[in-house]
Amino acid sequence: MLRPIRSDLLDGVSHGFFTREGGVSEGIFAGLNTGLGSSDNPAVVAQNRDLVRGHLGADALITAWQIHSAEAVQVDAAFDGEPPRADGLVTDRPGLALGMLTADCTPVLFADREARVVGAAHAGWKGALGGILEAVLVGMEERGADRGRVVAAIGPVISQRAYEVGPEFVEQFMDHDAGTGRFFVGGQGDRAMFDLPGYCLSRLRAADIAEAGWTGHCTYSDPSRFFSYRRSCHLEEADYGRMVAAIML
Repeated sequence: MLRPIRSDLLDGVSHGFFTREGGVSEGIFAGLNTGLGSSDNPAVVAQNRDLVRGHLGADALITAWQIHSAEAVQVDAAFDGEPPRADGLVTDRPGLALGMLTADCTPVLFADREARVVGAAHAGWKGALGGILEAVLVGMEERGADRGRVVAAIGPVISQRAYEVGPEFVEQFMDHDAGTGRFFVGGQGDRAMFDLPGYCLSRLRAADIAEAGWTGHCTYSDPSRFFSYRRSCHLEEADYGRMVAAIML
């Protein structure tokens, strides 16, 4: 049985932050691995993705070729052939579930209920710093949304207590905006711990949307529910599964 996490912010909008629970993958991918870029059996991944599509009642589950960018694209129909290289999707077409794959990065789902426009973003640190969240909002406005009505929900993501980074990482953020120092706390030696969901929330709130929130789930700390790239690296596993966050009208 699939057990997606939902956000009260998106009540009335079909959505889900899907966990690894349910699905038909096995081994290190056990459960609902939806990552076609993984080394899992592609036919099994396709079956998992179809389970998600069916759970939402969607005509199609649409994902992008994610590249840690600030690129958001408009979706009018299922992609013909290779999907676009992007980290944000926007649509006003009913029945199309927009999906973003994550395994520690930040999944963000957006909706303007009145305009009937939805969006989805994959915000790793590079994409968040580069402006992927704002790019999705601009794309939604192009479809008639008003950011003053937009709500955005952040799903399961690596939390600050598990996200250790080096001084070069901190410098990139500080060079961009010295105020980002508040998202780092000291770690061991020259290490720091980065608050990725907090940083994304700050970007969303600075964009003057109606409301933004995080479900509060950490991918790294709960292996029974979530895939985690960083945890897999620490365990020296050969690969890792990907979860999908999806939203549709």
